[in-house]
Amino acid sequence: MGVLKTVLARRFTAKKAYLSYYDVLLTVEDVKSLKNDWLTDNNIAFWEEYLERETLPRYPQARIVLLRPSMTFLLMKEPDIRHVRAALPDFSKVTHVFLPINDNRNVGVAEGGSHWSLLLVSILDSIAFHYDSLGGANYAEANLATRRMGEICGRSLRFVNLDESPQQENGSDCGVFVCLLMRHLLVKRLLSANAREKVSMSMAGKMVDSNGGRKEMLRIIESLRKEGERRRSSSYQAQNRLMNDLVKTERESIHHQNTAAD
Repeated sequence: MGVLKTVLARRFTAKKAYLSYYDVLLTVEDVKSLKNDWLTDNNIAFWEEYLERETLPRYPQARIVLLRPSMTFLLMKEPDIRHVRAALPDFSKVTHVFLPINDNRNVGVAEGGSHWSLLLVSILDSIAFHYDSLGGANYAEANLATRRMGEICGRSLRFVNLDESPQQENGSDCGVFVCLLMRHLLVKRLLSANAREKVSMSMAGKMVDSNGGRKEMLRIIESLRKEGERRRSSSYQAQNRLMNDLVKTERESIHHQNTAAD
């Protein structure tokens, strides 16, 4: 239960907000990190929220879950499986689950750790694919997440660490790799596949433009922020017009009353 409290504390920590997008609140610090630093769990949660809102609705038959970093953390660290089941989505009709894996081992710090990798669980085929841009750095963590997912789903999942995953060239792009590989696997492999077609989950030879990925995510954030500002401005103007109309109507009513009294 202590892990759940840590997750909730992270979600409600007060920091300077930059963008509110459905269930994700990006802070100024999150956006700074996205420019050239290690991605925060908020950055990755935003990307998942964006894919869910902008991509998945075009495929209403898809039964795919993008699990948030905080929920993956809970899955891996909370010893009581009942608390985990209560917090996670119902996977009974889900075919695939994407999980951002972090190497944080301190249950008291929900934003700890220094490396991200991606786990794609095919509940349909009882197999979990691990994509690690830093060799096998998160092998143990991803293996643990696979076992816990097996407990949640009530089945044994085979763990496959894909050694041919694209590799990062610095110490801070792991989160960007997770986001870009997640979208590629989601859109180009799972959502585009024929129902009877066997889909390869290998990322061998896949080039990842981490710098371009950062710029794209920043453009999306700025576009959503400007759209929100326009909506707020339009709403403010509409409220002003309404208030002016009400004041005008009230004045006309008083004028008519005074005229009638005379």
